[in-house]
Formats: sequence, C-alpha cells, structure tokens
Amino acid sequence: MTAALAQATIGWREWAALPDLNLPAIKAKIDTGARTSALHAFLIEPYNRDGIDMLRFLIHPIQNNQEFQVECHTPIFDFREVTDSGGHREMRYVIQSNTVIGASCWPIELTLTNRDTMRFRMLLGRRAMEHRFVVDPGASYINGKLRPRKLYGL
Repeated sequence: MTAALAQATIGWREWAALPDLNLPAIKAKIDTGARTSALHAFLIEPYNRDGIDMLRFLIHPIQNNQEFQVECHTPIFDFREVTDSGGHREMRYVIQSNTVIGASCWPIELTLTNRDTMRFRMLLGRRAMEHRFVVDPGASYINGKLRPRKLYGL
C-alpha cells in the first residue's frame, strides 16, 4: 500500500472548523496550488496582553453574509511576505490554529487577509495538507456538510 492510499480523502471544497478561533464552521477551498493557507480577516489590530503579541480581527464566516461577524483573538505567530495568486506581494500576519475537517484535527498556519470579494473565506494550502490528505478534485464535502447558520445560532 502506498502512503497516498493510507491518507484520508477530501474534496475540492470542505467544511472546516477552527475551534481555537471560536469558528465552528467555515467553507474552505482546498487549494493545492497555494503553498500557505489563508483566512478571511478584516479590522486586524495587533495588541499586547501580558507580554504576548496578540491579534484582534473580525471575520464574516458565512459566505454572502456581510452582516454577521465573529471577533477573534489569537497570538501572533509571524509576519511575512506572501505572494497571492495574482502575483501581488503583501505582508501578512500569520497565526496558528487547530483545524478540523471530518474526523481529522491538526494545527496549521494561516495568513490573514481580506477575502470579502472571494467565494471562500478560507483556503487550505498544500503545506497544511501535506502527508495528511489526498484531494479528489471532482468531489465536494466528502467529510460532511455543516450547517453554519445553525452552529452560529442564526
């Protein structure tokens, strides 16, 4: 059996949870072309709490819903230059968070950027998937569908 056959399969889009950020459901595009993962964030504000550099940011976790937002707080992991799919470079904050897809839970790095104009609030890049998943590009939501409005109490 090859290593690829032992890995779980995910579709080109999946529902994910980021429990460290109090996000029980967010639609993620599985993007093998992206090196790093990205999370939608706006009004990003760094601050210091008890000697730890932190970030406060807001997120619209539900597609096509600009009214509902969640406030997140997390330590800063890094601040680095990222090149987006259009070739534009920008400095982005990097955070770490446990990510849940189906029965899998593991820590990943996420860059923060405003994705309001994008279809997906989250991109899961290849570093986060490496040695963990095989992607079926013809499938969606292999690991189940979440009901974000219900999970967010809407």
